[in-house]
Amino acid sequence: MSLITRCPVCGTAFRVQSSQLAAHGGTVRCGKCGGVFNGVAALVEESDQRLAFEPSPQLGLFDPGRRSSAARTSTTFANAPAPDFLAEPHDPRPSRWLWALAALLAAMAIGIQVAYRFRAELAASHPEAGMMLRMLCQPVGCDVPLPRRPDLMSIDSSELQADSRREGLIVLNAVIRNRARFPQDYPALELTLTDDGDQPVLRRVLVPRDYLEAPRRDEQLRHGIAPGGETPLHLFLDTSRTRAVGYRLYLFYPL
Repeated sequence: MSLITRCPVCGTAFRVQSSQLAAHGGTVRCGKCGGVFNGVAALVEESDQRLAFEPSPQLGLFDPGRRSSAARTSTTFANAPAPDFLAEPHDPRPSRWLWALAALLAAMAIGIQVAYRFRAELAASHPEAGMMLRMLCQPVGCDVPLPRRPDLMSIDSSELQADSRREGLIVLNAVIRNRARFPQDYPALELTLTDDGDQPVLRRVLVPRDYLEAPRRDEQLRHGIAPGGETPLHLFLDTSRTRAVGYRLYLFYPL
């Protein structure tokens, strides 16, 4: 079926076939002035008025004479960007790969932070993981300490007695128990002596080196308190300058 379309730039009318208009969504280029226009939107009705028809606008693109004419009369259209149907399609796959790589790197960073934060618990519950963590920590100067869970540590018993051999000397006896299923570091102890009104008269913080016995101290500090294990302690304190009648004892882990 033959149709008539008119170039809106130079007014030239063309006979075109419907297949030509359908080739690129109706977009054609004028074979006379080089203008790109929608051939479907520019269709006109054939009337009794004689029209000067030119060859199909698409055929005009391959006519050397018409190309040179278009270049002389319309340089603006020669420099115009190509229509959408001539543009190279955009491939979104590279951007998807970049997003996937960024997500993978973020997940790895979070995993490293979690492993570093809970490295002590991981090493205690999984010995194989502990060996790997120690290997990874060695080049960067970090260490893999024993776990510190004060909620799983307790003082099972304690008592404060006066030493009959020396006035003003008292003896603290206590038992520290590890209720976790993994070894834990030895905690620090806070001992507070109180007077008749339960007011503190002396407060002292005892670190593990203060209450562990010297011969096995380093070995005990290295291995910690075994799962379900306990550690008794006996500590002598000089209270000759205070009048203490009571005490309070707490365990904690220093920051």
